Formats: sequence, C-alpha cells, structure tokens
Amino acid sequence: MSENPQPASLRTDRVAAAPSYSERLWVPLWWWAAGFVVAVLIAVEVNMGVRSLIKWLPFVLLLPFPVWALVWLSRVRVEVFAGVGGAPGELRAGRAHLPLDAISRVAIVPGTAKSAALGRQLDPAAYVEHRTWIKPMVLIVLDDPDDPTPYWLVSTRRPTELAAALGKK
Repeated sequence: MSENPQPASLRTDRVAAAPSYSERLWVPLWWWAAGFVVAVLIAVEVNMGVRSLIKWLPFVLLLPFPVWALVWLSRVRVEVFAGVGGAPGELRAGRAHLPLDAISRVAIVPGTAKSAALGRQLDPAAYVEHRTWIKPMVLIVLDDPDDPTPYWLVSTRRPTELAAALGKK
C-alpha cells in the first residue's frame, strides 16, 4: 500500500517544485483606484452623517474592504509544472489539476472570439476558468476517454506562452 493516501492525480510529489509557467490573474489596476474611491466616499458620507464619530474610524474600517475584495477576485493562478522522474507534468488552473499527458491539443481563443467560445459554442461539460477582465483564453482539448470533460477554457494574459509551456502549439 502506498504511503501517500492521496490519489495519484492529486499528488504533488510527482511534479517539479517550481512551475515552468506561472500567472496570477490580477484585476485591472483601475479597479483598485475605483475601489478606494468608493470606500473613501462611503467613509466621508458616514462622517457627515454621524458627527459624534471619530473622524478617522470609518476610513480605517472601510478601506480594507476593497483590498480584500480585489485580492480575493485575483486569487486564481494558472501554472504549468514539469513532471519529475518520467511522470507527466501538470496544469493547474485555480484548484483544478490536469496531467499534461491528457492534453490532445491547444488553441488560442482571441478576445474577439471569446463571447462565441463562452456562448453558443460552449459545451456544458467543459471546465471553464474564466475572468471577465482578461480577454484572451486558451482552449485545451483533452484526450482522456474516462474523463467526461471534453476541453478546458482558461483565461490568460499570455496565451502564446501558456500554449508553449503546455508543449502543444
């Protein structure tokens, strides 16, 4: 019996420690400015409405909220790890893991074709890691008869680099 109780698909000891491709899907910079402006406006409004309140208290209480919300929205990472010791590498998109040997081919979906790929052409069984603020996507077609997922659609700002890291382009 194996010492590691996790299934083989969830084990991390079979991939390299450092990813060969890594990208965090951050929100646009202007969202940060907008979030802080809204928090400041609400804090000023609270100050105007409650005169007995310490002036700095609404700012201290409200300014962390846009930071938390925008970091939470930016939590998704797309990473490709090389395999170790003959084991296949792995694609990680958010919490999902995909062995690289299950990939048949990779195609880049430009921002202009994104609505079609996510709309009328989308297979309901597909895995989608989509962020609205990132235009290009990568379509990853799977070659695994046991997996009901026909393909993955993953948002990325660097689709050419991701396709090259997957070894299919």
